[in-house]
Amino acid sequence: MFPKLGVIMKAFVAGATGETGRRIVQELIARNIPVRALVRDLEKAKSILPGDVDLVQGDVLKPGDLSEALEDSTVLLCATGAKPSLDPTAPYKVDYEGTKNLVDAAKAVGIEHFVFVSSLCTSQLFHPLNLFWLILVWKKQAEEYIQKSGLTYTIVRPGGLKNEDNNNPIVMRSADTMFDGSIPRQKVAQVCVESLFESASHNKIVEIVSKEDAAAKSFQELFTAVA
Repeated sequence: MFPKLGVIMKAFVAGATGETGRRIVQELIARNIPVRALVRDLEKAKSILPGDVDLVQGDVLKPGDLSEALEDSTVLLCATGAKPSLDPTAPYKVDYEGTKNLVDAAKAVGIEHFVFVSSLCTSQLFHPLNLFWLILVWKKQAEEYIQKSGLTYTIVRPGGLKNEDNNNPIVMRSADTMFDGSIPRQKVAQVCVESLFESASHNKIVEIVSKEDAAAKSFQELFTAVA
């Protein structure tokens, strides 16, 4: 549902200092939406994020940090993700347990829309990315937890992420229909933020890439076309 009449949308962003998360913050600020960012390192966040972002120190792996941090937020955008490491538990902890903690906290405070950045191919067990400690498996488990939560959600599954933006149109399809392709992180951020304003995005998994030869469509058209 949309924010209640008279209630200003206020966004909570987890993973805000990551390459995709910081772009989500930028898109929100560009839409004049107040942002609170959950960060582990305040000094790093101050050097990366705009000065008008409300920074709160915390960790998605510490449930006690989350409910108070969410406070008066109305929507939550999660762009967390385990970084490549030698820790075999990292994807389980960050991509599943961390997301699960955010979902539970979101339910507790009445978050109206939960947007989750996932990945293409989460349903493919025998995918090269699962060599990184089953990262797609745990993203899929997180998706399922969100779907069963009762929250209004949009799960965004981007293709290979590029730091440089381009002018290629966005291609959006329903779950488990695209298995390759790439997309700039800026466009992923745009899809996440636009989903907050499009009722057609509610309770859907959308897979996204960008292609030079694709037809340009509005976000309303893109979300509406996804079953």
